Amino acid sequence: MSKQLITFTLNGEPVEVYVDPFELFVDVLRDKLHLTGTKKGCGEGGCGSCTVLVNGKAVNSCLLPAMRVIGTKVETIEGVESSKGLHPLQTSFIEKGAVQCGFCTPGMIMSSKALLDKNKSPSKDQIREAVSGNVCRCTGYVKIEDAIEDAARKLRASAVKGEKYE
Repeated sequence: MSKQLITFTLNGEPVEVYVDPFELFVDVLRDKLHLTGTKKGCGEGGCGSCTVLVNGKAVNSCLLPAMRVIGTKVETIEGVESSKGLHPLQTSFIEKGAVQCGFCTPGMIMSSKALLDKNKSPSKDQIREAVSGNVCRCTGYVKIEDAIEDAARKLRASAVKGEKYE
């Protein structure tokens, strides 16, 4: 089969890339676009290390055919930091010790970002639900939950000041 050109917005920038019709999006990100922050873990959608946001929704890029992103807005971990610096999720993960080996961290942050983009005051249960598709073998999740709560506090405080993290 011949390669096909797909176009979409990636981390705020228009992208055109040729893909095989059945190529998975995680492979396009890592191998063609050289964005290696999105991790390739289980390859079966069970670990969440490949989580990206597609039109604001957390999805496992290891299960997503690249052809499905045509015309969408995709955000990867590389797009989370802004000109203002690290996103509050990133700083909270560091400050609260939620980063251990780091393999799950990009997926955890992307799943958490999808939640906080919609809900700046999530409950513990909502946080747990948001990251339920992400596996961490190092932290035991308590520090991750603490980091997400801390980031939510920071986002609420910055909203009061009129600041936005894009």
